[in-house]
Amino acid sequence: MQIINENKIESILSGNLSADPIRVREILAKALEFGGLDLEEVACLSSVQNKDLIQEIFAAAKKIKNEIYGRRVVLFAPIYISNFCKNECLYCAFRSTNKNLKRRFLETGQIKKEVEYLVGQGHKRALMVLGESYPNDDFQYALDAIKTIYEVKTEHGEIRRVNVNLAPTSVEEFKRLKDAGIGTYQLFQETYHRKTYNQVHVSGKKADYDWRITVFDRAIQAGIDDVGFGVLFGLSDWRFEVLSLLEHANYLQERFGVGPHTISVPRIWPALGSKLASNPPDNVSDIDFCKIIAVLRLSVPYTGIILSTRESPAVRREALNLGVSQISAGSRTDPGGYGDSKLTNASQFSLGDHRSLEEVVRDVAESGYIPSFCTACYRRGRTGGEFMKLAKNCKIKKMCAPNALATFAEYLNDYASPETQAVGEKLIQFEVASMVGEERKLTEALLVKIESGKRDVFV
Repeated sequence: MQIINENKIESILSGNLSADPIRVREILAKALEFGGLDLEEVACLSSVQNKDLIQEIFAAAKKIKNEIYGRRVVLFAPIYISNFCKNECLYCAFRSTNKNLKRRFLETGQIKKEVEYLVGQGHKRALMVLGESYPNDDFQYALDAIKTIYEVKTEHGEIRRVNVNLAPTSVEEFKRLKDAGIGTYQLFQETYHRKTYNQVHVSGKKADYDWRITVFDRAIQAGIDDVGFGVLFGLSDWRFEVLSLLEHANYLQERFGVGPHTISVPRIWPALGSKLASNPPDNVSDIDFCKIIAVLRLSVPYTGIILSTRESPAVRREALNLGVSQISAGSRTDPGGYGDSKLTNASQFSLGDHRSLEEVVRDVAESGYIPSFCTACYRRGRTGGEFMKLAKNCKIKKMCAPNALATFAEYLNDYASPETQAVGEKLIQFEVASMVGEERKLTEALLVKIESGKRDVFV
C-alpha cells in the first residue's frame, strides 16, 4: 500500500483553495462532530489568512480537545541516554561527522542518576531517547536502559511508564521492546517530502526513506499498539507535512484498525554545528505554528498532540488553548544533562523553555489546565484500539479527569512549594466542585486516598 501520495497532496495544495468564510465554517461544523476531516478540508483550513476566521479555527480546536480529554495536560520529560549516531542528518547536532559534539553513552549508574533526578522533581513519565547507534551495535543496550529506568525507586516514587524514541528496527526487535514494558513507541519521519528528505539525510540507515516510513507497520505487527509520529516543521512546506501526517494516520487506521496515539509538532531549532538548523529551508512563523496545532486537532480529534520544550513559554502557553494534550517540562536534550548541569556541547538542539518542572506546573495550573502525571491507561490496558474506542465515545475524559487530579494532588503533597500548592489546591477544589454524580464521588475518593498517604491511585 502507498502511504504518502505526493502527487495527490501537491495537486490539492496547488488547486483552488478558496478560504471562503461560509466554506470554512462548514468545515468547522463538520469537525465539531468529532469525525475528523479529509485532505481537501484540511488544505482549506491551512490556507486561511483572515484573522477572525483563524480565531474561529482556534476556538473549534480548543472545544474539541476539551470535549474529548477535558482540561488535563500530561507532563513528561525526555531522558537521553546516548548521543552517538551513524546518520548524517544536516539539521541535527548528533550527526555522525559533527566533531564539536561531546559524545556519551550513559552507563547503568549514570542512567540511575538521571532517573533519580527526574523522580526527585516529580516526574512519573519519561521518554527515553538515544542517537541511532548502540554500543557494539547491540540492541540489548536499549532494553537494559529501559529495565534500569523502571528499577529506580526513591522516597516519593518512580518512573511509572517509559515511552521510547529510538531507531527503526525489525519486527523481532520490536517484540523485545514490547516485552520490556514500554508505553508508546515514538519516531519522526522528519519530512514526508521525499526530495527534501533525500537532501537533508546524507548517509546512514536513516537516509532510507522507505525503511523509516514503514517503521510503524513493523512495530504494530510486533504487538506495540501505541505509536506516535511527527515531522520536524521547517524542513519543507508545513501544509504538505500536515496533509502527509493525515495520510499516514489514515493509512495506519485502514491497515491496522488504529491510528497514531500521538502526533508531535517540533519546529526546527538551532543545533550545534548545523547551518541548516539556524536557517530553516521553510521557516514556520508563530501564527502558522499555532494553525498547525489547531488544524491537526480538528483533523485527528482523538490523537494526543505533543509539544516539546523547543518552544518558548509564551508559545507553549498559547498552544494549550489549541489542542495540545502533552508537554515536556524541565527538559535536557543531552545524555547526563540532569545530573550534570555544567555539561556542554552534548545536546541535540537548543531549548526555548528553560523553566523547571514546578514552574511549568504552576503556569499550567494558573492557565486553568490540570497538570497530569497519569500513566493509568498503559497499566489498565487502555491502549491502541481500546483507548480510541473510549476516546471516540467521549468516555476517556471521565477517567482522565479523576486520574489527573489524583496525580496532581500527589505532586502537590510530595514536591510543590507553598506557592504552587496554593495555586494547585484552588484548581482542584474548582474542578471537583464542577463535577457531578459518579465522577465526583470517584474523584473525591481518590483524593482522600492521596491525603491519607497512599500513592499511585487511579481508575
